[in-house]
Amino acid sequence: MHLVPEAQSIDAVSGLLTTPILPWSIAGVCVIALVVALVRVRKPGNAVDDAVLEAVYLMAKAPLELREGLDQAAADKVAARLLQLLKCLAVGITDGEGTLLSWDGEANEHYADLVDPIGTSIRKHRREVVSHDKMPCNHRGTCKMRTAVIVPLIVEDRTEAALIVVGRTRGKRIVHMADAVARFVGTQLEAARLEETKHQLHQAEIKALRAQISPHFVYNALNTISSLIRTDPEEARELLQDFADFTRYCFRTEGTFTTLSDEMRNVDRYLTIESARYGGRLNVRLRIAPEVQSVVLPFLLIQPLVENAVKHGIANKPGGGTVTVTAQDHGTEAEISIEDDGLGMDPALLDGMRDSRSSAHIGLTGINRRMNQVYSNRYSLMVETAPGAGMKVTMRVPKFVRGVRPDMLNFAAEVPAQGPRRAAGPRAGLPDGAPNAS
Repeated sequence: MHLVPEAQSIDAVSGLLTTPILPWSIAGVCVIALVVALVRVRKPGNAVDDAVLEAVYLMAKAPLELREGLDQAAADKVAARLLQLLKCLAVGITDGEGTLLSWDGEANEHYADLVDPIGTSIRKHRREVVSHDKMPCNHRGTCKMRTAVIVPLIVEDRTEAALIVVGRTRGKRIVHMADAVARFVGTQLEAARLEETKHQLHQAEIKALRAQISPHFVYNALNTISSLIRTDPEEARELLQDFADFTRYCFRTEGTFTTLSDEMRNVDRYLTIESARYGGRLNVRLRIAPEVQSVVLPFLLIQPLVENAVKHGIANKPGGGTVTVTAQDHGTEAEISIEDDGLGMDPALLDGMRDSRSSAHIGLTGINRRMNQVYSNRYSLMVETAPGAGMKVTMRVPKFVRGVRPDMLNFAAEVPAQGPRRAAGPRAGLPDGAPNAS
């Protein structure tokens, strides 16, 4: 988090995003080593360059196929690609228990003869080389198989799969090829495991944010609604619908990314409920540019910051104040700011929030950490604050990031349609087409 002159920095940078970089980098080195090993023994002169380009092209697609882990579909694609690359007789892939996931090429009748060596390779974590001469074969004179090399694919000291390379020739060359390919595929599996860990950590962060939804907010919201049932039943009904939609959105069990439009709808529901509670003490201004509504961002990125502005900026200020939420176009990015004219704080206190896990600070530290995980260190929160001068938190998010897409698209369809409703407290600055649940 970078602060402008009135504030100081919160160093919430997570190393999560950089962790997977190492195995992907190692994968690149493995590709180069594998390519050199394959083409040097095959083609001289300019033909080597052509073979290098072909091999790099084929292997560059493997990380995408293994990014979600190794299942039958991924094994089929990888086996076909390795067969094309190695120009061998067949390529097979099993899972960590020895069950065959894919076999591409010929000599599939000999798979049954390889079951025991595959089991040995997986159990003892070592390469097994099986000669055709030691196998029963009904086509001894015409069978093209000469050697099978079985290499365990080990990730974090556990065999995740086994690679089978069946060659037309004997000798060390087929063994070296199998070893090189196994190292490459094993590195991709390790990177896939780290991707899964990254996803699990994202889910843990979201669960932590859900846990920060204050029981006091729930109690106060329901208390506000109950107090309106007799005096203004229509407003009570509308607030109850807002509260139901708000909790449904926050406690969804799936989804990591959403659109700015859906996130701002939920912010508006939260502010509608709080406006009813605080009455004239809480004024709200939402300014949302239509052109940034489709920007994809992490789920629950904005609402915790808005809640901080209400709880720690306005709630304890005599006479109340105003919370302003703005989202505007900024070239290749969307700029989002949450500003209040409340109590503010001493910028020096931000240093003490670096490792804080309290509900008062989870908004800033947690959001900053999540932004670093998703967008890298280029994107962090910027905070302006001073005692008595309120606080402004600004973030910029890129309009497009590879691999970041909304996975909560069905939420809008699940929310019951609401008819026209009366304004509930001061709210200004919503442009045509901007999200407004109030």
